[in-house]
Amino acid sequence: MEALEAAKIAQAALDDKLGQDIQVLNLKGLSNVADCFVIASGKNVNHLRAMADEVEQKLFQAGVKMHHSEGYSTGTWILLDFGNLLIHLFNEEQREFYGLEHVWGDAKPVE
Repeated sequence: MEALEAAKIAQAALDDKLGQDIQVLNLKGLSNVADCFVIASGKNVNHLRAMADEVEQKLFQAGVKMHHSEGYSTGTWILLDFGNLLIHLFNEEQREFYGLEHVWGDAKPVE
């Protein structure tokens, strides 16, 4: 499955869990790390964990397996690595601090 297809599934899963300010960035040709980022915010640790669980479950059902995850225990920034797709789930403070949308300002937002 292409990274953008998987990103759309992740975006829908995050929307179902009431993720905030969900952004999908197409990094194809800009990064050798991933083809696509999905970035979203959550209200608290439990919300972020629920969002992460939902994304992992929906992508697994679509045949996309997670390679690695980080930050689940602390719940301020959860990273889900699906190979060419990286999901970044932040609390509001961490999202503002790291500003991934600005770091990858050349990336095209996917509607």
